[in-house]
Amino acid sequence: MRNPRFERRDTLPKMIFIYAVLTIMFVVDIYPVLDIVKISLRPYSSLFSSSLNIIPADATLENFRTILTKPDTPFLLWMKNSFIISMVTAIFGVVLSTTAAYSYSRYKFIGRNVSMTSFLLTQIFPAPMTLLPMYILLRKFGLVDHFTGIIIPYVATAVPFSVWVLKGYFDTIPASIEESAHMDGANLFQILTRIVIPLSLPALGVVTLNSFMMAWNEYAVARVVLTNNGMKTLPVGLVGMTGSFRTDWGIYSAGSLLAAIPVMILFMSMSKVLINGLTLGGVKG
Repeated sequence: MRNPRFERRDTLPKMIFIYAVLTIMFVVDIYPVLDIVKISLRPYSSLFSSSLNIIPADATLENFRTILTKPDTPFLLWMKNSFIISMVTAIFGVVLSTTAAYSYSRYKFIGRNVSMTSFLLTQIFPAPMTLLPMYILLRKFGLVDHFTGIIIPYVATAVPFSVWVLKGYFDTIPASIEESAHMDGANLFQILTRIVIPLSLPALGVVTLNSFMMAWNEYAVARVVLTNNGMKTLPVGLVGMTGSFRTDWGIYSAGSLLAAIPVMILFMSMSKVLINGLTLGGVKG
């Protein structure tokens, strides 16, 4: 039998190495964010300063005030548009994915494996490849410059990943629980809403967060479908602030930080659910 003291000595170098690697990764990840914070706090006169201080000596919140009050950059309107689109995308994506994933998990039907594989195939093609045919269809149905025209592609993009995550999670729920509920007189809708969904909250949190973040950060489709300045989303509005010859990087950095705050809050509040959902939802395929 090995001595626990020697086992602890063997694991000490490994732990030091692991923490060293994690520290390096943390520094690499956090440095760009700190650089954006530094630029957002600098006045325009010292924007290109070579100082390495995280908080500049002449730090000011003027850039944040400007991005929130500048008439030709309706930042709060862009944020509201992004929030509405992202929330509706998440809601519809979760509802469609839940019903589809439950069907794939509990029922055997013709074309089941083929259709599941086709969901994966749709993820191979990048969004820019589908822009032209999608734009033609949306233009034909009069959905250009409408929130509906951007929500439909977003939901279609979010559903395949969500179906695979939820299907894997539903597979881990014993069918005997549902059979017992059915014997007690519960119908399919009651089984789904009162048993399956409450037991699947971690996986539902994963797909909800993924759908929301996908819609919140997406640029290419929104740039083509939403051309009206009053309907732009945050990514489109922020990119529109950059010019060919002059860009106020302080204001741009301030807007980027403000745009990241809602997603950071949502991610931090759901981080435990996200980790549990990814772990348990991937047990079975």
